[in-house]
Amino acid sequence: MASSRAESATFTGHGVPGFIRHLWSSIDVQSVASLMVVATLVGLGTGLTAVVFIKTIGWITQFSFVQGVPQLLAPLGESWIILLPILGALISGPMIAYWAQEAKGHGVPEVMQAIITNRGRIRPRVAVVKSLASSVCIGTGGSAGREGPIVQVGAALGSTAAQFLKLGTERTITLVACGAAAGIAATFNAPIAGVIFAMEVILGEFTTHYFGTVVVAAVAASIVSRRFLGSNPAFAIPTYNLVSPWEIPLYAILGVLAALVGWSFVGVLYYLEDRFDFWHFPNALKPAVGAIVVGLTGLLFPQALGTGLSTIEQSLNGSLPWNLLLLLVLAKLIATSFTLGSGNSGGIFSPSLFMGAMLGGAFGYGVHSLFPAVTASPGAYALVGMASVFAAAAHAPLTAVLIVFEMSGDYRLILPLMVTVGLSTLLSQNFRRFSIYTLKLVKKGIPLERDRDVDVMKALPVSEVMTQNPDVVKVDMSLKELAATFAQTRHHGFPVIDNQGQLFGVVTLQDLERVSDPSARESMTVGDITVREIVVAYEDEPLSKALRYMSEKDVGRLPVVNHRDPTRLVGLLRRADIVRAYRSAILHKLEQQHQRQTLRLGQLSEAEILEIPLSSGMVGVGQRIKELDLPALALITSVRRGNQVIIAHGGTLLQPGDIVVALTQQGTAGAVRRALIGAE
Repeated sequence: MASSRAESATFTGHGVPGFIRHLWSSIDVQSVASLMVVATLVGLGTGLTAVVFIKTIGWITQFSFVQGVPQLLAPLGESWIILLPILGALISGPMIAYWAQEAKGHGVPEVMQAIITNRGRIRPRVAVVKSLASSVCIGTGGSAGREGPIVQVGAALGSTAAQFLKLGTERTITLVACGAAAGIAATFNAPIAGVIFAMEVILGEFTTHYFGTVVVAAVAASIVSRRFLGSNPAFAIPTYNLVSPWEIPLYAILGVLAALVGWSFVGVLYYLEDRFDFWHFPNALKPAVGAIVVGLTGLLFPQALGTGLSTIEQSLNGSLPWNLLLLLVLAKLIATSFTLGSGNSGGIFSPSLFMGAMLGGAFGYGVHSLFPAVTASPGAYALVGMASVFAAAAHAPLTAVLIVFEMSGDYRLILPLMVTVGLSTLLSQNFRRFSIYTLKLVKKGIPLERDRDVDVMKALPVSEVMTQNPDVVKVDMSLKELAATFAQTRHHGFPVIDNQGQLFGVVTLQDLERVSDPSARESMTVGDITVREIVVAYEDEPLSKALRYMSEKDVGRLPVVNHRDPTRLVGLLRRADIVRAYRSAILHKLEQQHQRQTLRLGQLSEAEILEIPLSSGMVGVGQRIKELDLPALALITSVRRGNQVIIAHGGTLLQPGDIVVALTQQGTAGAVRRALIGAE
């Protein structure tokens, strides 16, 4: 048994004491218990890294702004602050460009990209470069948060541990999520928010399959951070309450404003990132160019530099004037967009909270001056606004609510938080379908599905399926000509366009047949029988949404229009187009699965075929194949169920009486049997 366990994770090395090799060979790293231990170690490692990272930022900040650089640059007067972010960018920029380009930007999209495209595998050097570059960037005044780097560092630690232990894809992704959750938990002393962030943003799904290990990692990281950084909430603020039910509409207005700020932040950040990416200039020096604007902004508003956490606390305590609060929203948006858009390293979590707190505080001053008897002090609105802008930017409402609760220790504003965060998220999703995290992936052409239970209809936009340049009829065509066109083309409906080429409506064969009077057909035109109230599809919508339109309205075709100009017809979507696209997508997915399995089979040097009968009570019974703890080089090829042979895939549910046929590397048969049967 021990030798078969050792096959799942080979540990070699001359000079290693025999008892250590024996101990290692007796550990089954594929078991749930072992995964919990590894998740705990990832959490502890991420927590320690977060402590070192935060203290390093504090030391660099002290040297840059208090004792060190100010004395060296004193002859320059107040303008020395302009040079500080530039000097920092001249250090961090080359580190990112030459050592690990994945460290560029705010980190979280790179983790998501690794999960989607690289099976959760992240280069170990990313953790080192990300932490060093971000420390220099933030410590010298770069406007960015520290949570994005720690998320990426924690994810890299989890991925490195999985690669060292030679774990499969699912376990690797699980440990990546553990590292991400641990990063948020350690940075903000918020373990619950860390868990929800990993599930809501990193994995994009809530499932018990990951939950337990992610919780363990977040708790371990929090224990470490509390030991070295203290157990108090991130912000010391007064207790706020909902003064009157009449405040709820006011908080709803704040939700609308937060959605606009979040939408603006995403738009400006990626506009600048695109400009810098397409600029033919050395990548190592681009952050220094962006830092010029950051330095000028810091000269006017020094509160906008760095993480801004102390300024957030001041706004939560209501100690900043309303006009400064309002200006700091714009200052932080500009400084952060130029810091990260130019290619420097840091996170967007803290800047989003900063802008939200400033917006909420300014809004709170306004409503409190107008309705002092029924409104709370401005600090309450700053607290709610803090969550709302982040939720609008990240499309992560649960994380936003929980992070505010854990960072403030105040749970009394639950109703305003739910209303404001929910509304800001809803509006932001309508303004822009993708969040500040996912938009970066979309721009790279990376599909957002995680290759688990993929709905292929969501992965295809309407523009890829529709019939381009469809047959149309003019609004002034006679019904006699329309009847001849129907007979010639054998279509059952046409989009109708007016004399300016704009979409006028839809006419169907049934509409024509309702005009039975021959004389009426002679005098009437297509415009007289056209249906004007129609449902349209937009070319950038997912196919699943267009299919839902068809089902709800019971129509067989949808005109496809341009999103910016709904009167411009760009195509026609028919049911036949959808069926053809669905068939093509399914075949493409099966082909990809076949290619992956072929690659796995190619790695089997000495293959062994197993036939394992299942009965009630065995571990594998009632599980799907993708949920089994199989070795990396093992493949279940088929399942015999009575007289039926089932071609196995990840979603195949194993039942009592099944005979599982598996292909595996010699020496790993024991691990396969344990995954299906349990202890032998």
